[in-house]
Amino acid sequence: MLARDEFQREHPEAFLLDASDAPSLAEYLRGRGWLDADEQLISAAKAGAGNMNYTLRVMAPGRSFILKQARPWVEKYPQIAAPWERALIEGRFYEVVSTERRLAAMMPKLLGLDAQSHILALEDLGEAQDFTNLYQGAELNGALVEELATYLTRLHRGFIGAAFKSDFANRAMRALNHLHIFDFPLREDNGLDLDAFTPGLRKAAETLKRNERYAGKVRELGELYLSDGEALLHGDFFPGSWLKTERGVCVIDPEFCFYGAPEFDSGVMVAHLYLAGQKARLIERLLESYHPPLPLKLPLVWQFAGVEIMRRLIGVAQLPLNYGVESKTELLRLSLELVLNS
Repeated sequence: MLARDEFQREHPEAFLLDASDAPSLAEYLRGRGWLDADEQLISAAKAGAGNMNYTLRVMAPGRSFILKQARPWVEKYPQIAAPWERALIEGRFYEVVSTERRLAAMMPKLLGLDAQSHILALEDLGEAQDFTNLYQGAELNGALVEELATYLTRLHRGFIGAAFKSDFANRAMRALNHLHIFDFPLREDNGLDLDAFTPGLRKAAETLKRNERYAGKVRELGELYLSDGEALLHGDFFPGSWLKTERGVCVIDPEFCFYGAPEFDSGVMVAHLYLAGQKARLIERLLESYHPPLPLKLPLVWQFAGVEIMRRLIGVAQLPLNYGVESKTELLRLSLELVLNS
């Protein structure tokens, strides 16, 4: 709570969303014009897991919408600082994507943006479920893989050479992501108790941490991640960012977006198909259905996939995997193979 108290002292002009304070929320929404003067606020409740941000579903007579606030910390891990401006960059992403009809149909509409409080008002996609049940044995079908591959194709091809490229530098968010993907997991002294996640995992992780060639290649990939590229990327393209909705699969949470190498997005998706134990044929179908703006550097896809597998097993951003140390050790071996032999 210290971070919240400090934030309120330093930014008294910012409104902090709080599901438990309905009167203040209703007053705020009416002041923004997001509720009419005589419109009732029926309820406001947490929407989704809210790992990075504080997210509410607001119910009014005959309609609902989502409020998403970025704060200068990670909502799930308040001890980790996070760039406050991510909401503004995410809002800009929704604005840009709205100009491409087929992409816009696979994302919620941006209804409003409070730049002072860093709050987005977004279309409510309903009681949608994300795809994190894949980690508990659910299977992804080929048609959905093709839909997601088509989304990436349209995103990566759609905004090459755009005048607004500088709007998506997103340096601070990239630095945060770089730390937790390419750096922190391989530190010997990071203080993360891997055996608390899975007994025996610490010893398995030491194999990677001691492999200088592997660590060096991960550093090189991290430098590539930090460099600018030609394609607009989602930046966090994994099952937690995909939703099953009444209108089909939709994509959310592009706050890590940036212009970079398209192989990063596709590599992350490949990694999560491996992590979720999906059939190899689905990975083949993804790569057959995905058509980036430039010839695909397949070795780079595998390498980014290998790094993502590693960081999801021995980093902070753990997944709800029901695997024992044997299965996780095999995945870490796969990470080593993908990074070094691609």
